[in-house]
Amino acid sequence: MAALEGLEFGKSDFVLLDEVNIEQFMENLKLRFENAHIYTFIGEGVVSVNPYKQMDIYGKEDINAYRGRELYENPPHLYAVADAAYKAMKRRAKDTCIVVSGESGAGKTEASKYIMQYIAAITNPSQRAEVESVKNVLLKSNCVLEAFGNAKTNRNDNSSRFGKYMDINFNFNGNPTGGHINNYLLEKSRVVQQNGGERNFHSFYQLLRGGSDVMLKSLHLHNDPANYVYTREGAVTTTSNNDRSSHNAVLSALNVIGFSEEEIHSIYRILGTVLILGNLQFETDSESVRVVGMGDVSHIAELTSTEPDNVTKSLLYRTVATGDGEVIEKGHSEKEACFGRDAFTKALYERLFGWIVGRINAVIEVKDYNPVLHGKNTVIGVLDIYGFEIFDNNSFEQFCINYCNEKLQQLFIQLILCQEQDEYRREGIKWQHIDYFNNQIIVDLVEQPHKGIISVLDEACLSVGKVTDTVCLESMDAKLGQHPHYTSRKLTPSDKTMEFNRDFRIRHYAGDVTYSIEGFLDKNKDPLYQDFKRLMFNSSNPVMKEMWPDGQLSITEVTKRPLTAATLFKNSIVALVEKLGCKEPYYVRCIKPNDMKSPLLFDDARCQHQVAYLGLLENVRVRRAGFAYRQAYTRFLQRYKMTCVYTWPNHLMETDREAVEAIVTQHGFQDDVAYGHTKLFVRTPKSLFTLEQERAVLIPVLVLFLQKVWRGALARMRCQRMRAIFAIMGCYKRYKVKVHFWEVERRFANVCNMADYGKSVEWPTPPAALTQFHSITQKLHRRWRAWQMVKNIPQSDMGAVRAKVAALGALNGERKDWGCGRSWERDYLANVRDCHRSSSNFILFSQELRNKDEYNQVIFSGFCRKMNRFNKSTDRALLITDKHIYKLDPKKQFKVLKRLPLEVVTGLSVTAGVDQMVALHTSSQDDALLYIQRGELCPDQDRIGELVGTLIDHFTRVRNTPLPVKVCCSAVQLHMRGKPKSVTVETKAGQAIADFRKSRDGFTLLIPSN
Repeated sequence: MAALEGLEFGKSDFVLLDEVNIEQFMENLKLRFENAHIYTFIGEGVVSVNPYKQMDIYGKEDINAYRGRELYENPPHLYAVADAAYKAMKRRAKDTCIVVSGESGAGKTEASKYIMQYIAAITNPSQRAEVESVKNVLLKSNCVLEAFGNAKTNRNDNSSRFGKYMDINFNFNGNPTGGHINNYLLEKSRVVQQNGGERNFHSFYQLLRGGSDVMLKSLHLHNDPANYVYTREGAVTTTSNNDRSSHNAVLSALNVIGFSEEEIHSIYRILGTVLILGNLQFETDSESVRVVGMGDVSHIAELTSTEPDNVTKSLLYRTVATGDGEVIEKGHSEKEACFGRDAFTKALYERLFGWIVGRINAVIEVKDYNPVLHGKNTVIGVLDIYGFEIFDNNSFEQFCINYCNEKLQQLFIQLILCQEQDEYRREGIKWQHIDYFNNQIIVDLVEQPHKGIISVLDEACLSVGKVTDTVCLESMDAKLGQHPHYTSRKLTPSDKTMEFNRDFRIRHYAGDVTYSIEGFLDKNKDPLYQDFKRLMFNSSNPVMKEMWPDGQLSITEVTKRPLTAATLFKNSIVALVEKLGCKEPYYVRCIKPNDMKSPLLFDDARCQHQVAYLGLLENVRVRRAGFAYRQAYTRFLQRYKMTCVYTWPNHLMETDREAVEAIVTQHGFQDDVAYGHTKLFVRTPKSLFTLEQERAVLIPVLVLFLQKVWRGALARMRCQRMRAIFAIMGCYKRYKVKVHFWEVERRFANVCNMADYGKSVEWPTPPAALTQFHSITQKLHRRWRAWQMVKNIPQSDMGAVRAKVAALGALNGERKDWGCGRSWERDYLANVRDCHRSSSNFILFSQELRNKDEYNQVIFSGFCRKMNRFNKSTDRALLITDKHIYKLDPKKQFKVLKRLPLEVVTGLSVTAGVDQMVALHTSSQDDALLYIQRGELCPDQDRIGELVGTLIDHFTRVRNTPLPVKVCCSAVQLHMRGKPKSVTVETKAGQAIADFRKSRDGFTLLIPSN
């Protein structure tokens, strides 16, 4: 059964109704339609209600949901039936067929297209080019056949006016290899006449409204259908079809199928010929008939590639052979000329349609097939044929269509009964006979030799002399008057719904239909003058010539009388039924919910009538004759084993049948089931619903349990993977660490013997885990290397080394040149080489000052340019000892101008350039701004680094306090007498010596440009 649908949508299978009666059937059908569930199962068939709207249930996801699944596993759908037919064909190598039936407007054509699309979508997974080509032709053929064989009727905007049966051939892999299309009874009378509000075939309107101006001009046509007699009725009729886009789609489909440009052009030349023929008029001139307006005759001759004189002659004359072989030309009356014209146009269109079908068959036929090499060739047939029709005026076409439906209904009943009987016999189940209406009596009424209606019609057509439709009706009344399913006004004079000498009624399985005998004989004879056949056979267009092979016969040749239209149709339907009878059938029964094409209206009476004549209720009764539901033990167990403690999760019994018996026994259904050889049969739906309800309750619990188990399994797998990952990561990290250590050891093995102690050795890149360790190791190596170099330095040079190290750290690379590469003298004022003129005086002065102030060490001394508090710069001498900073006047025997305790110095500021400016910051915010002058020892020496290094070394080593040093990239900031000052450095051309100058914010140090 179909699952996954709640009961609020009704029963998804009519077999599961509580009671089989028309009321419950209609209630369930209506409930599902109103909830947009248009499909319902009857066993393995499906009932389809036309929704009259687009539904989002045919996409790729829906196709995948039904692919390879059993019927009961998904909600009812066309795809379920199509997949069941495909599986039966592929698994059991059985030919199958899908019969799509229903009245006009019930959705048969759309259902057939969706079935074809599904079969195309699930086949050829390997995308083989030749298989894809066959699939494309099969799909595109629908578009072409709809254009030339469908029309808008009052009941349906896209009504099939012909019957179609398509065989699709499959190879042993289940891929389509070809196909064949049979068409039945094209309604060619529609070409010349339509009922009010209806249209001619789509192809005419698509050509006129969608054809290019160039195409229409070449066909001598205009784009307004109202200009042509045959399309005038449908010119103002609204339809849901877009003729312009449909025309483009048809042209594309013809190209895909393989029609050549010449063939396509010939097709539309025939359509143009039909339209122009319909506008031809005749008039009587004295005793002869002539064509009004010879321009149209010339156009017809051009389009058919014939001579204008021959066209005129065929339209106005009939060539007749006498008994002695003499050939005479008999002129038509105006009425006969119109009849001949219409017969010619109908024949043109009918043969065009038949040629198109044949051309498609030539493309898709199975070629070079060898059963030994290619395996068994299996077939799926799809039948889309007109449904039962009851109009206000029912003629010969409706008679043939309804006869066809009688034959199909007979086949349907026989196959359903045979299937049930065969299955019960195969499974060893006792069969209960079901009474049903056998419509064989109606079929015999129509087709029985010598007695049936078709025989009476053929006899009338073959009779010599003037036999009218009325005479034929009298003959039918005489022969069939006692038949329980036949009557006429003459036989029942009190029935005023029929007219005398015109109407007769047949009681079909679908209801009573009253037919009008008028036109029956002409349509059965289907006369066409031989002149038209010879005209077209002699066309210089090879495509048109191919359509009329019978035109090659001479008028004097004796030919066998052709079969009548009714007999030809009967023979084709008998052949169709035989073809369907040898296949496993699947049914799609289409129902039209209303005549208003409304997606909301459900006409109960209208639908109930269709349910009755489709025999759906009988179908349900047959399915439920003994048992409403049957399923293989394995599948039944798989679906319901969770409802029994002995079978969940797996049973320990010897066979699946014993496990199924345990389920049935636990639920107390022993009296409601029967056990076949391979299947379980359930008698009433109630038992099945009990199982379904219990299953529905358990499913959420099982889902939660499975989710819990699966989530636990996933968590354990993730945990195991993480542990494995961490173990691998740990091993790999240890390996990388060892490799790094080995590499470091290899590279630095001989650093003790290197001149630079390993400075030039490139360190290997460490793994991420050793980044910090690598940094520490590098520092240790640098310290070791420094110690190796420092330990050999004499003790007397250690002070200079410490000062340079202090300067290096303080300046931090921000000052490019700071005198690192030279020896630092410190006391430059006492250096004879640097100050040979004043050094002797300064030595004497410094001895006196040392005795006076008792300092131990001169940290730095030298000449400088100083900015005083009066904003004037003067030359001074700078002396820094371990106790004081002295400002001396070199011009006055180094007189002490100012003495500052060394501890008041709080920091230094220097620039990043090559100038020798330094600011000594004090705690009293009265800073000293100095420019250290170079001596005579080396005029280009940088002494700022020496001053900075010696002071920092002293403060750090002796006073144990840091001395901040700021390297300024722009202006140096300081305070004088508590006021902030800013000192900038500028290079000035022509400046002899460096000197300070007052500026707006403080001072500017001007230095020479060279």
